[in-house]
Amino acid sequence: MMTQKRQKYDREFKRKAVELSFARGNAKEIAEELGIRPELLYRWRREYQRYENNSFPGQGKPKMTDLERENARLKKALRDAQMERDILKKAVSIPVCRQAGSPGAMENLPIYK
Repeated sequence: MMTQKRQKYDREFKRKAVELSFARGNAKEIAEELGIRPELLYRWRREYQRYENNSFPGQGKPKMTDLERENARLKKALRDAQMERDILKKAVSIPVCRQAGSPGAMENLPIYK
C-alpha cells in the first residue's frame, strides 16, 4: 500500500481557486479542473468567507481577523506593561544606600581598625 505525499498549495493558488469558484458558482467542477478534492475547495471557501484577506496564513500561523489581530497585539502590550510595573515595584522596595557626600552617609559605613 503506497501512501500519497501531501500536496501543498500556496496562498495565491488557494485565493484564485476560491475566487474562481465563487465567480462560476460550481465549486465541484472547478475542483475537478484544478485537480483538487471538492471538499478541500469548500474548506478554502469557508475560510475565505470568514477571514477574507487574512485567509491561508500558512506555516501553522493562526488565522485572525484584523480585529482579533489588534486584540492580540493589545493584550501583549498589556502583559509587557504589567511585567515592567512589577519589576519597578520590586526595585522600589529594595533598600537604597545613601550616596557618599550626602549628610549622614559616613555614619552607616563600617570602620575597620
